[in-house]
Amino acid sequence: MADGYSTKDGANRTTIIERRSGSGGLMIAMIVVIALVAVIAFFLFQQDAREQRQSDAVVGAARSVGDAAKDAARAVSDAADRGAPKN
Repeated sequence: MADGYSTKDGANRTTIIERRSGSGGLMIAMIVVIALVAVIAFFLFQQDAREQRQSDAVVGAARSVGDAAKDAARAVSDAADRGAPKN
């Protein structure tokens, strides 16, 4: 930006003022990007943990069903042994 003015003795002078943008905008952009990456990583880790808990629940339910099936088979086998005629 150039700014012209006259002095008392009538000489014309021109002052040139250079304005440089600081790196403040760049720093703010970097902070925003880092915060965004951190938030995305947080949500991804939370989703992974939630899926792991669901998977563990399914495995636990399947294990319970398997145990119940074994107990039922044992009970049927015991009942058959008691009800079968002995020779």
